[in-house]
Amino acid sequence: MKTFKKFVTVAVASAMALSVFACSNETAETEAEAAEETEASETEAAEETEASETEVAEETEAVAINEAMSYADYIAADLDTEVTVDVYVQATQSWWDNTITVYAADEDGAYFIYGMACSEEDAANLTAGTEILVTGYKTEWSGEVEIADATFVFVDGNANYVAEAVDLTADFDDEAALEAHQNEFFTMTDLTVEAADDGSAFLYSWDGSGSQGDDLYFKVTNGTTTYTFTVESYLTGADTEVYQAVEALNVGDTIDVEGFLYWYEGVNPHITSVTVK
Repeated sequence: MKTFKKFVTVAVASAMALSVFACSNETAETEAEAAEETEASETEAAEETEASETEVAEETEAVAINEAMSYADYIAADLDTEVTVDVYVQATQSWWDNTITVYAADEDGAYFIYGMACSEEDAANLTAGTEILVTGYKTEWSGEVEIADATFVFVDGNANYVAEAVDLTADFDDEAALEAHQNEFFTMTDLTVEAADDGSAFLYSWDGSGSQGDDLYFKVTNGTTTYTFTVESYLTGADTEVYQAVEALNVGDTIDVEGFLYWYEGVNPHITSVTVK
């Protein structure tokens, strides 16, 4: 009899244990299902939020692009006023201290964007042809019209534009005609290297006080007019072909050039290519 009671007691205990185990499993399954539902709900909500933010960003970008000035409106804008332009990167100077200087263009003209706020990561993506929306202030420094204190955003899409060099050889003697092409990518042909003040073909720095790695300055003439051209070291440094080509120039060489028509107290382009004939 005691054995039977003991057996019953054990059986009841086992049944209770199984019941507790079953309940525990059921509770765990319920909690797991609830967690999965919660996670799914949170994921769905996050996706909806991300989609909504993307849609808002795209709408904001579309509105901003629609509000961008044409090149004609930019040229007509007063100095020291805020401007917004939709442009394409043509080249950049070296990134420094979270800023970058950009040579930009659209199909109607060109822009020089000085010291634009930019992270190092974004700077690596400012390759030739990249479309960006820039907001800053139209300013002038020693004749150079530029955009300063600028910020930018990348414009999504497949648009890509790199301007072809405009031949300005025929306008060499007409500074006003050249100024109308300020900051454009250009070419000039059959120019002659003229001696610098010290008789050399080029100078390191504008007054010859520099050394290799500094900007290069050299004079060119078409026989009637002479200009000083520059190899801007932040754009094309000592390791580039154009820098080394200018270092190898001789007075009297006939050359073709390409570059950006920068302005400093007159014609002072930043040269990116020199071909000796």
